[in-house]
Amino acid sequence: MSIENWLIREDLEGGVTRLVLNRPPVNALNSDFLDLLGAHLDRLQADTAVKAVILASNSKVLSAGMDLKEALGFDLKDQQAMVRSLNVNFTKLFGFPKPTIVAASGAAIAGGFFLVLASDYRIASLKARFGLAEVRVGANFPVGPLAIARATLASNDLRRLMLGGHPIGAEAALAAGIVDIIEDGDAVMARAVSVAQDYAAIPPGTYAEVKRQMRGPVIETIENAMANGANTPPDGWFTAETKAAMSRIIG
Repeated sequence: MSIENWLIREDLEGGVTRLVLNRPPVNALNSDFLDLLGAHLDRLQADTAVKAVILASNSKVLSAGMDLKEALGFDLKDQQAMVRSLNVNFTKLFGFPKPTIVAASGAAIAGGFFLVLASDYRIASLKARFGLAEVRVGANFPVGPLAIARATLASNDLRRLMLGGHPIGAEAALAAGIVDIIEDGDAVMARAVSVAQDYAAIPPGTYAEVKRQMRGPVIETIENAMANGANTPPDGWFTAETKAAMSRIIG
């Protein structure tokens, strides 16, 4: 499958566009996949016919996070490319001026969880699970994802998810306010379309400005850090523990 097919754009009625993650089997993330997402967001932002965007998946999970099998072979340049892609593209999603609705029909883990945290309205299936497994794979948080997590998670949820590395179920995520509603089966996408159509009716300039008021200070912090070298850590991203921890997770 070519890289271009890892994301499928579907234009629906009422100015709603659906972006479907399509990298089987678990939509594992690498720098190419994240940059493809960023390029799609740029096009959707420029397209005046697009009023709201749904993020969804063609698999049983939204995304299992970074492609660990690929990451085992990362050299310094690859590690820096991954850090840059995580910082740039999740910040781009977090600051996207149009409404973003995520349909999490399955697990969203580690990097995949930031597709949820950076979106404006979050719908989960009963089977969905959410977590930040970075500590379990020996990786810390680049500045962009870290700032987004701090801005969108309550302090105790941040503590448990980041330090324990264990996922939580949909009901716990709903109780914590991490997701907005739980649906079952096909109702997940039906709800996503309904919410997207509702958000699409909001005056777009006002929506973009209110979102900027909410998230602008966080984005400015990330952008300043990136301008001062956060995208290219000189020693790379991984530590002496990382690849061994990744190997244990893969099995």
